[in-house]
Amino acid sequence: MNIDQLKPFLQDAVEKESLLFQAGEQASWWKRVRHAEGYGPMIDEVRKEGEALLSQEAPVLSYRLFSIFKERGTRLEYERVYFEKRKRLNTFAIMALLEPEREDYMAAIQETIWSILDEYTWCLPAHVGAAPESVSEAEYSLNDPSGWLKGNAQVIDLFSAETGFALSEIVTLMKDRLPLLLRNRMKHEVYRRIFWPYMQGEPFHWETATHNWASVCAGSIGAAALHLIGDGDELAAVLERVLRTMDCYLQGFEADGATTEGYGYWYYGFGFFVFFADLLKKRTGGSVNLFASEKVHQIALFQQKCFMSGTKVVNFSDSMPDIHIHMGLTHYLNRIYPDVAIPELPLRTTYTEDHCYRWATALRNIVWFREEKAAAGEPWDTATYYLEDAEWLISRHVNERGTFCFAAKGGHNAEPHNHNDLGHFILHADGETFLADLGCGMYTQQYFGAERYSYLCNASEGHSVPIIDGKPQREGAGYRAKVLGVSVAPDTERMELELAGAYGDERLRQLKRSFLWHKQEQPVLTMEDSYVFGEEPEQIVERFITMTEPDVSGEDLTIPGAGQRLIIDYDAKELQPHIVKLSFADHYGIDRDVYAIDFKLLHPKRECAVQFRFRFES
Repeated sequence: MNIDQLKPFLQDAVEKESLLFQAGEQASWWKRVRHAEGYGPMIDEVRKEGEALLSQEAPVLSYRLFSIFKERGTRLEYERVYFEKRKRLNTFAIMALLEPEREDYMAAIQETIWSILDEYTWCLPAHVGAAPESVSEAEYSLNDPSGWLKGNAQVIDLFSAETGFALSEIVTLMKDRLPLLLRNRMKHEVYRRIFWPYMQGEPFHWETATHNWASVCAGSIGAAALHLIGDGDELAAVLERVLRTMDCYLQGFEADGATTEGYGYWYYGFGFFVFFADLLKKRTGGSVNLFASEKVHQIALFQQKCFMSGTKVVNFSDSMPDIHIHMGLTHYLNRIYPDVAIPELPLRTTYTEDHCYRWATALRNIVWFREEKAAAGEPWDTATYYLEDAEWLISRHVNERGTFCFAAKGGHNAEPHNHNDLGHFILHADGETFLADLGCGMYTQQYFGAERYSYLCNASEGHSVPIIDGKPQREGAGYRAKVLGVSVAPDTERMELELAGAYGDERLRQLKRSFLWHKQEQPVLTMEDSYVFGEEPEQIVERFITMTEPDVSGEDLTIPGAGQRLIIDYDAKELQPHIVKLSFADHYGIDRDVYAIDFKLLHPKRECAVQFRFRFES
């Protein structure tokens, strides 16, 4: 929509409070929720954190911390303190809304806001790049009034945009309870760091992106504008630009609604799309309704397709293997789209689980939560999904023996947050993942640079795919799988992929990987790889990745579990297994042990095939 189309819908002034609450009902809503039984666990989590934080000294973002990323390429040192400050912002703001009589919380939120307003930049050092003041000697003139456009205020990243969104919403919710000086300074800093660079500076790289940066940055700016900008013409100018970026974001999805960035980036990117779309719909009296799109509907359904059992996720790409549900977002989407599944309440995310402490998500996990929806939550049920555009097959089978899941993927090796993982698959039973995806590693400068595929979790060596003549899959859009066929039936699922194009080896003329998933009482997966080479290969290794140390002490090669165990059947005359212990640093910097089960083909030929049978036993 252009400015002229938007203006008519923005002429009527709307009481800012009503963008989140019905006019005049905010105070009574917080009072009711404070004592409501269904909200009790969530409120107790925030209250517990608030009491603890009141007795702790506020952290400081020092120059030394800021410099570490440039010197070492590591991010966690600065980000731990940065996100601790956002935790204080969220906690003290929510507690001041819940318990307005508490002067200590009001004092704490004021000091926290002041500290954030004083930060050199709201961006993370990893996202600032070559800010002008860091690469050349700064020059100033008394005749140049545009200093706000220079230096650190010129950059808008995910977290600066989120901070602008948070402050604009907090100043709107708390209104006259905050001192005038603080309110004015909050608005000024949002204009200086967000609105002015956005509207007066050069376009940002994320404005035409098709991934989470587009929705988070643009959505946060749009949300802040809806809260703070009263002039209809100015607001329309911001929203026109935001909506262009939202169109780009949606182009990153195909008709199947899947994101190849992985589930974690679904709830991050799509969550901020929903936060903005909700405020926009309310500000325009429903006239601009982004939820009317069928594509948006399909994207909303992606969550329920990603879970295996409980909180265990099909975690292709940079996604965590174990993720709780943001119930506020889920309940909101269910009200719009009744076919969005409501999971069991124990699967909800706790207040402290989001280590980035995103205000918009934390607030809406409370504001959008509905007791009646929570009571209707159910376990994940039997379902099979083939996401044709993403080329993911996900099969969840639930019976009296338990919950079993098989997932496999095609795609290409230049997807957002890409891993070199064509033909990779996951096997899961009753809360335990036996053949796993490692998910996202610790984010560093190198992780997103030329050294990305030296990290085990990103390289094909960290996935259940073949290694041919010592060479793994290669990265790039030209290295892709070809789906030869997928069939879904009541008792079986089949998927067949051509993977020769993943390796960039002219001698490899065919690598056909086929999966047959038998959904019996205790499901069985049969997998076959068939090879055709132009000349005889030297070595073929079939690799399978697990986080559990395999048991090779008996006749069978077994991956043990608490309830089930996975047995791998193979032809011992043709294949020789070897267990390799590896390790990688997970997203939080914690070293994790990984086991590669390498089956070496004893007699590789120009034309050969290998077959494995993976069966569960209790």
